[in-house]
Amino acid sequence: MIILGERHLKRILSSYVDYYHSARTHLSLEKDSPDGRVVQPIEKGRVGELKRVGGLHHLYASVAA
Repeated sequence: MIILGERHLKRILSSYVDYYHSARTHLSLEKDSPDGRVVQPIEKGRVGELKRVGGLHHLYASVAA
């Protein structure tokens, strides 16, 4: 990733911190995130990909039909 300036760097870092605490799994937390994640049942519908941190990471969750 090419950083285009201080403001861009702060936005990317802020996005990563949000991803790290809300979505990234941690083995020491039994594959949960520090803020906890909601378990989504299979019956909830189709699974979709949500891009995080400018597309460097992805979150897979149920999406509206």
